[in-house]
Amino acid sequence: MKKSNQPPVTIHSITELHRLVGLPGPAHPLISLVDNTKLNIERERFPETLILDFYKISYKHTLNGRIGYGQGYYDFDEGGMIFTAPHQLLAIDKDTEYYGLSLLIHPDFLRGYQLGTSISKYGFFSYDTNEALHLSEKEKETIVSVLENIGQELTNNIDDFSQDLLVSYLEVLLNYGNRFYKRQFVTRKAVNHDLLTKLETMLTHYLDTRQGLQSGLPTVEYLADQLNLSPRYLSDMLRSLTGQSAQQHIHQKVIDKSKEYLTNTNLSVAEIAYELGFEYPQSFNKLFKNKTALTPVAFKAQFFTN
Repeated sequence: MKKSNQPPVTIHSITELHRLVGLPGPAHPLISLVDNTKLNIERERFPETLILDFYKISYKHTLNGRIGYGQGYYDFDEGGMIFTAPHQLLAIDKDTEYYGLSLLIHPDFLRGYQLGTSISKYGFFSYDTNEALHLSEKEKETIVSVLENIGQELTNNIDDFSQDLLVSYLEVLLNYGNRFYKRQFVTRKAVNHDLLTKLETMLTHYLDTRQGLQSGLPTVEYLADQLNLSPRYLSDMLRSLTGQSAQQHIHQKVIDKSKEYLTNTNLSVAEIAYELGFEYPQSFNKLFKNKTALTPVAFKAQFFTN
């Protein structure tokens, strides 16, 4: 998709978004379940990019074509979901046919509930759109059932129990999202192992060519960008394969490289720190001791004592 030359349009409320897509006002100003087939969009006037001040959970009956890095046979194609947090930039393809449902939740709806603070633990809100959750037929039925419960509750008269029930349904929906993403990591295992191999090659090249001297330590953001992944998705994928986050993986590779320097060169600890990309030798010392229970000097002394 081509980059937009127009500034993004910020949508502050769910009511405002309803108006933009040609729908009547929502039954509740802070939460809405939208049937995407009922959108009435004036495509020539619709903005190319949007920023929403609220959460958006999109369910599509079908996900056509290949996405991202081409997981191919490892995905189901019966349906899928995309989770968007507030203040993320959304690119709009005006040729898209709209199917499925969209659940819109303003953060104010969750204030006073534990979910209001714990919702940040659901990492898939930070995934890119090419990292959609693909659903099997059984998973699709589960998701649709929860969304239908939310829709039914929104059509009832609002009472003292409405918000409690809606927040509970939302938490169930997010927990299913967690479960099904973990399944997706498993079913993509072969593809993810290919990504892990590419990551290892990139890190080895970065450290062997002393890029740290110019660019500093390799970062999760840098590696994710090179692999066309979001940083959070990269971390979650690595954790499913190795038990380590992306940051932990980087640190382990840095420590392994530092051990090579300590045992095979005459470089000082400070010189090694700068070679690896540390701004200060003290930071290298701290990380090394944290990972090995030894200082770099003590580690080196094990190999050079008489």
